[in-house]
Amino acid sequence: MIPFRRVIVESPYRALNSRIARRNITYAISAMKNSINRGEAPFLSHLLYPDALDDTVPYERELGITLGYAWWASAEAVCFYCDFGWSMGMVNAKILAQSRHIPIEERYIAQDRDQNY
Repeated sequence: MIPFRRVIVESPYRALNSRIARRNITYAISAMKNSINRGEAPFLSHLLYPDALDDTVPYERELGITLGYAWWASAEAVCFYCDFGWSMGMVNAKILAQSRHIPIEERYIAQDRDQNY
């Protein structure tokens, strides 16, 4: 069996309008695919928890974020997909990763299209 590297994937998610929200979901799925193609086992809490929790309710949003961070102890790196820039959630995640001394990788899908990932 091939050992997969466990990574946390962070990408912009929250959006104020439905067009950006759809774009961000599509981008997160592309980031997951990019990670899988690198031989990784990615975890994207921002794709998982909003289906069970209401992102517009502050307590539920914070709960989802906290639940996502609970998985970080088993990750080998936190990978930030940045083609659309850095959201505040991503900035906060980067600060937390740095404070926990978890390796950080900044990635761009557009740059990877010509790679063999």
